[in-house]
This record gives sequence, C-alpha cells and structure tokens, in this order.
Amino acid sequence: MIKRYSYIFIITLAALGCATNKKTTTQATQTPSLKETFKDDFLTGTAMSARQIEGKDTAAVRLIKQQFNAVTPENSMKAEMIEPEWNTYNFDMADKLVAFAAKNNIKVNAHTLIWHSQLPAFMHHVQNADSVKQYVEHHINTVAGRYDGKVYSWDVVNEALNEDGTLRNSVFLEKLGPDYIVDAFRLAQQASPHSKLYYNDYNIEEPEKRAGAIAIIKKIQAAGVRIDGVGIQGHWRADNAPLAGIEESIKAFAALGIEVMFTELDLSVLRNPWDNNTADVSATAKADPGMNPYANSLPDSVAQIQSKSYTDLFKLFLKYKKNISRVTFWGVNDGQSWLNNWPVSGRTNYPLLFDRNFNPKPAFYSVIATASSNKAQTH
Repeated sequence: MIKRYSYIFIITLAALGCATNKKTTTQATQTPSLKETFKDDFLTGTAMSARQIEGKDTAAVRLIKQQFNAVTPENSMKAEMIEPEWNTYNFDMADKLVAFAAKNNIKVNAHTLIWHSQLPAFMHHVQNADSVKQYVEHHINTVAGRYDGKVYSWDVVNEALNEDGTLRNSVFLEKLGPDYIVDAFRLAQQASPHSKLYYNDYNIEEPEKRAGAIAIIKKIQAAGVRIDGVGIQGHWRADNAPLAGIEESIKAFAALGIEVMFTELDLSVLRNPWDNNTADVSATAKADPGMNPYANSLPDSVAQIQSKSYTDLFKLFLKYKKNISRVTFWGVNDGQSWLNNWPVSGRTNYPLLFDRNFNPKPAFYSVIATASSNKAQTH
C-alpha cells in the first residue's frame, strides 16, 4: 500500500510539474518584447556582464535574447580588462561577446576606447606625453582595428567633461592637451571605418555640461573627423528625471546632424548623499541606514512613481524617435545594477525594468504601453 500511494503521489507531482512548466512557458511567451515593441522606433539594449557573456547566467541570457537587439559590455572592453599590461591584450571576453551577438542578431556597442577611469595599472605611472600618445595610438589601432566590421559602434571617448562643461583634468588632457579627443576620433575612424563613432557622457542634459559636449562635437566636425552620435547616459532618479533638459538636449544634439542615444539608462529609487545625478564611479559615501530604506522590498507606491517616470521618458523618446537611434538599459535586472553598491556599499536599489527574479516590473509594462499609446495618437 505504501508503494502504491507513493506511486500515485509521484504521478500527481509530475502532472502538477507539467502544468506549472506549461504555465511558465505560456507566461514567457506572452511577455511582450522590448525589441519587437520598438523595432520601428529605435534599438533597445542592455549592458552585459562577464558572467552573462560567458553564458553562466543562463536566466539573464534567455532574457537578453528575448528582449534586446543591442548590447554594451559593462566592463569587458574597458582598457584595464582588455589591455592589462603594456601592449599585451586579452581579447577572450570581447571575442565571446562579439560571437554571441553575431549568433543572435544583436548589435554590439563597444565600450570604451578612451576613458580616464578603469585604466590599466601601468597608466598610473606614465610620466611623459610621448608614452601617453603611444598608448592611445596603439590601444585604439589594436582594439578598434580588431573589431572593425564586427561591432556596430564604439564609445570612442567617455566622460571627458566636468559638470561645468570644461574638460576633465585627466591624464589625457594633462599630457596631450585638449586636442586628444579629436585625435582619438581620427584614430578610431581610421582603425574602424565600418563602425559608428560616439561620444558618451552623463549629465549632458544639463545646460552647462551640454554646452561642453556641443563644443566637443563641433570641434571634431570642424576638423573633418567623423562623429556619428552622442550618448546621454541617463542615470537619473525615478522621482526627478529632468525631462525638460532631456528634450532640449535631444533637439540641440540632433541639430548638429548626429544621432542621439540614451546609453546607460536606469532610474534609481534611492537618493545619493549629494542629492544630484552624478554617475562618477569613484565617488563614495559612508554607510547610513537612512540611505537604504528598501533593503527587503520595493514598496508599491515607489514602484508606481518609477513606472510613471519611465512612461514620461519613453513618451519623450517616441516623440523624437527620428533622432534617437538606441535606448540601452544599464543592466538586465535590479540585482545586477551597479547602483546596489554605489555610492554607499551594501545598498539595495531597484532601477531597472526586471526584478531580481527576472520578472517584469510595473515599469516594464508602462514602457510597453507607451508604444501603443504613441501609435494611437499618430493614426
């Protein structure tokens, strides 16, 4: 009797399991796709971590294939990773990313060639201008040249501006002077003629910093060097996205004849200690329980604020879809966001469209709904 009951119990569990799997499969099939929803408007992208590139985070990889048609390497193409020692390169992870994208019909925005942060250790000991110039030339020629025709685009120069629109006092500015940006784009144009070339920065929706970005773009264009677009990173607060400044920036950059992208989009539900929109990865602050109010879960009221903010943003993106070529979220789900530990270690944030279990959040459905609303208004 015991064996018989066990057998019946096992059969019942199996039946329930099939029903559950069928339900899960049905839900996955019914979940709308960002890339399909906005396929006639702009590319939709995400940042990929090393674990995802290697296929170790299988849940994330499935979601990436379903939802996105563009990817940006979160760290794998940054200089400290790809050139750890002078003129010694490690292309393993970057090659895997390019192969994954090619297999799945996904465009790669390669990130980044010249950036003051996450430089190889040897660059902190370089003392003379000739060595810095040699590094820039070798790095761009080698890295951009390797992926010519294999990546859709490059963030050639990243975050070269201070908040007031002046050039950041980086090792490149100090040793090479203000023309290093034009020179970097010229080298990238020569090394990777079949990839688009972008300038990428945060807070360039703010008037002073926007003016600095416009000056950079005009200087590149005046030199007869190609620049195809500008990336506005989009690290904003869910309760305070600067919509007016974003709209002005779209119009101002588009007027220069270049593409506009939102390249690292996330909407934080937490404030930072300075109560601003900085995305300086080197900035840190002391731990404070008051800075981590949602350690266990996100309240519905806050989720609704975030949904409304994403709705407003995507309505704006769709209004200017002729000028916007890509919207990339900086991470696949909330648990993988860089904002969980920045600028205060140990914080729990919820800035993206998918929760820690890869389930779509209310903000996801709000974003999807903007496409239907936009089509209804244009017909």
